[in-house]
Amino acid sequence: MITTSRPRLLRTLTGVAVAALLTLAGLAVTTPAHAADDSKPIKVAMFNDIDTFNPFTAVLLQSTGINRYQYEALVGYGRNSEPDAGVADKWETSEDGITWTFHIPKDRKWSDGKAITADDVVYTYTSIMKTSALQAANGGLVTNIADVKATDPQTVVMTLKSAQAPNPGQEIPIVPKHVWERQDAAKFAADKDVVGSGPFTITSYKTGQSVQLKANPNFWRGEPKVSGVTYVAYKNSDAAVQGLKSGEVDIADGLTPAQYDSLKGAKNIARHAGIGRRYQALAINPGAIDIDGKPMGDGNPALKDPKLRKAIFMAVDKKTLLDRVLQGLGDLGQTEVPKSYENFFGFADGYQEVPFDLDGANKLLDEAGYKKGSNGIREDKDGKPLKFRLMGRNTEPAHAQMADFLTSWFKEIGIGLDVSMVTPDKVNEDSTLGKYDLYFTGWSLGPDPDNQLAMNTCASRPNADGSGNTSENNWCSPEFDAAFKAQHAELDEGKRQELVKKAFSILYDAYVSDPIWYIKPLEAYRSDHFTGFGLQPEKGGVILNQNGYWGLYGAKPAGSDSASDDDGGLPGWVIPVGAIVVIAAAGGAIVASRRRSTAQDRE
Repeated sequence: MITTSRPRLLRTLTGVAVAALLTLAGLAVTTPAHAADDSKPIKVAMFNDIDTFNPFTAVLLQSTGINRYQYEALVGYGRNSEPDAGVADKWETSEDGITWTFHIPKDRKWSDGKAITADDVVYTYTSIMKTSALQAANGGLVTNIADVKATDPQTVVMTLKSAQAPNPGQEIPIVPKHVWERQDAAKFAADKDVVGSGPFTITSYKTGQSVQLKANPNFWRGEPKVSGVTYVAYKNSDAAVQGLKSGEVDIADGLTPAQYDSLKGAKNIARHAGIGRRYQALAINPGAIDIDGKPMGDGNPALKDPKLRKAIFMAVDKKTLLDRVLQGLGDLGQTEVPKSYENFFGFADGYQEVPFDLDGANKLLDEAGYKKGSNGIREDKDGKPLKFRLMGRNTEPAHAQMADFLTSWFKEIGIGLDVSMVTPDKVNEDSTLGKYDLYFTGWSLGPDPDNQLAMNTCASRPNADGSGNTSENNWCSPEFDAAFKAQHAELDEGKRQELVKKAFSILYDAYVSDPIWYIKPLEAYRSDHFTGFGLQPEKGGVILNQNGYWGLYGAKPAGSDSASDDDGGLPGWVIPVGAIVVIAAAGGAIVASRRRSTAQDRE
């Protein structure tokens, strides 16, 4: 987004300078920033917050997405999200499902050349199992593990407390023991000169500016065909789209439908709408509690009433939000499982979606004793007006748009909203501590829903200071916990699918998280710069934000033929010559303008 100071600067420019600026802008849109060159990194637009690159504690989408490029789990995800080789190339379970054995081939190396051994795996798993401060990201995945040991440098044996359906080797990033045991693992930033096992590793990180990664020459699948990846920070997606058009970056995701449409037919830009693995929901604070069962945060106590929470669900018209905000580029939400994971999608028998029904919501609130005041706003049981805080991310335009619709619908049922759009990091911090009434939330799910379910168990509630496990709503239900354990232990795939649906249905029926939609991730990239991006799934999948690292790992510089494609634009030699002439005419004012706009458009 162009900032307000730019117009003031433009008014000071001469007519010649204005003309020159417009000329430069036109040239920037049609000029590739660099020709195909395997010495240049892929530049990825980034406009979401980063919490940390410590794989034990990182939970934000941007951080975990980058970490997928640098740390492999024992078992990875293939091009279609099937279990595939990672640190281990083979694994088997005992007949009773209690013992899992993983085999690490001798060709696995860390990026610094040292061998990856079973000791690295034991160190990673036991660190999470024994240390509360290291359980934020994946603590829920180790609760059923009794013991992890190395029987030799190439073999890891896990003993479970009870048989479980999910492969215990998936999802947990393995870290190099020889690096991490010399650090305070809970505080280690892991944001420069990283030693990893994936195709790329971080070399440097500048807060609010960029993340630099280089290709890992020791990656067992083979060194990437590009030298590295640079994530370039932008203030928002509008600025990122401009960066893509000008060639400052090579690929951007998280586009709005309007931005996506605006790129249709743009020279040297390819668009891509893939299959989503993320849900968008409205979360309601039901009375957050910590791991000891004590209240935490400052949620409105009225929201402890499930009838009030149900009425709020009834005041959300998902179809209108999908059509008007997403322009139909997604699927309507039901439970937290996206439609792309069809085996686990939908409600269990006996459960159904709460319909959009403003009259019904008003009737429910009347019956529950929430009377309307003279201003049309209802009052709680203590006579206080029902006015709730609604929090969203200021980097997500859809949140502000949804808030406008909700404000109108909620007013019709006598509920006021105080809307605030804040940074993603602020949303993460306040929601963890229960400092909210309502907020827009969303998570990306892997192919196995176990981790998402575990996040809602009583055991995943955080400590009073927000440390420890990560909980979605700091919510606790014995009924849900029983359903979670049942699906976790069910080895019959068909039966487990029904149990998973039941667990997610119980969560929905508690009225703490109302999935609104599953968005189609909207991406665009410079087709004249790079090609060969690996989709996941292979048919109709996405490039970025995958369960794996295939998107950028498969990339290679575009051929010279595509870089010189001519669809009526100016020949390449004209651009630099023309630019020099124009710059000379415009003088130093133009240069100053360009520098300021770049700085303002980014964080």
